[in-house]
Amino acid sequence: MKILKFGGTSVGNSQRIKALTTIVDVTQRQIIVLSAVAGTTNSLVEISELLYRENREEAHRKTDELQSAYDRLVEELYETGKTLQKAKLLIHCHFDLIRSLSNDLFTPVEEKIILAQGELMSTALFQYYLEETGVQSILLPALEFMRLNEDNEPDIEYTRQHLSVLLETHRETHLFITQGYICRNAFGEVDNLRRGGSDYTASLIGAAIQAEEIHIWTDIDGMHNNDPRIVQNTRPIANLSFEEAAELAYFGAKILHPQSVFPAQKYTVPVRLLNTMQPQAKGTLISKNGDTSSSGIRAIAAKDGITAIRIQSSRMLLAYGFLRRVFEVFERYKTPIDMITTSEVAVSLTIDDTRFLEEIITELTGFGQVSVDADQTIICIVGTFNIDTKGYAAQIFEGIRHLPIRMISYGGSDHNISLLVHSAHKAEALQSLHLHLF
Repeated sequence: MKILKFGGTSVGNSQRIKALTTIVDVTQRQIIVLSAVAGTTNSLVEISELLYRENREEAHRKTDELQSAYDRLVEELYETGKTLQKAKLLIHCHFDLIRSLSNDLFTPVEEKIILAQGELMSTALFQYYLEETGVQSILLPALEFMRLNEDNEPDIEYTRQHLSVLLETHRETHLFITQGYICRNAFGEVDNLRRGGSDYTASLIGAAIQAEEIHIWTDIDGMHNNDPRIVQNTRPIANLSFEEAAELAYFGAKILHPQSVFPAQKYTVPVRLLNTMQPQAKGTLISKNGDTSSSGIRAIAAKDGITAIRIQSSRMLLAYGFLRRVFEVFERYKTPIDMITTSEVAVSLTIDDTRFLEEIITELTGFGQVSVDADQTIICIVGTFNIDTKGYAAQIFEGIRHLPIRMISYGGSDHNISLLVHSAHKAEALQSLHLHLF
């Protein structure tokens, strides 16, 4: 069985929804994972924020506006009056639910219910379209088999057990449809895998049932060797290892949710990145070994919104336990660290979550002098840089010798050399490195 995930742009309008039937092979057993229609989740987030601020009038106006967009979508999508009426009734039920949640105290529980409505609507509407065109399919509610455990992490064993029962119940069916992004938490409440989580859903399902392959369909033909929005003449990479893909996804390659690589990697399920606009394009295959014929530099990615923190203290000299105490500050505020460099008297590190920056700085000042640099970007050069590799670092630094570098991280991974620059230099760094390396 294969898992096929289609993102919001792939179901962005009626024509794209119809076009999915030209991609999906209805003769093969597949699970189709759908995101919400493009723009829906952003609108639902905006509605939730208005309700938190008790601006119910504006929230209702935004709700009406989004419902009108769905009314237009279904008018274009269906040919028969019976299916159209069925779809309109579905939409009205979902939007009536959203409105009902604005009547009382608005909490994160209500917010997550609202955010789930996009995927619940897109999957039902697609199944209605298949039904209208004579294609048999089964809608599998993700809320029945996707669950987070007590640590707020996906419970793959729970998914395997509950999804296997659903699939076994419909042994003669080839095509299944389910929602990306949404799940339940350990308390049984509606929850989600955070933004971009539909990729993660597909990977978790693929891992749980040991799928043949996971296909991630987006609007770009695979993972490119640089950011095509900034750099000209980039090219898709035919093959990547799980490790290389994970580095690129985490450090800014938007085509893939950063966490979605790990379940597939753990259970050795290959992942293909494909383009719904160019279905014939080969895309990128992510597998255990990647491209065994290629080594060295494979691609470049960039991660914005980085803040660098430097702690300088003469007490660091020969002081065991100093780094542990520094890391404990970030652990208390559940703030991950991206990069770190140390010297005898200072440690520099980066974070991308600044919600508790003020509190963190206050605690760190107990260790020494603290300085903070915002508006930083991590430039990540990905490839194979094992212990015997030589020359690649020199190539990289030659490519950006004219730009100031805030931090360098090399040796923490066999697949990543990271540089920290001011965000104002990001585009020039990506373009110069691309020209120099490729």
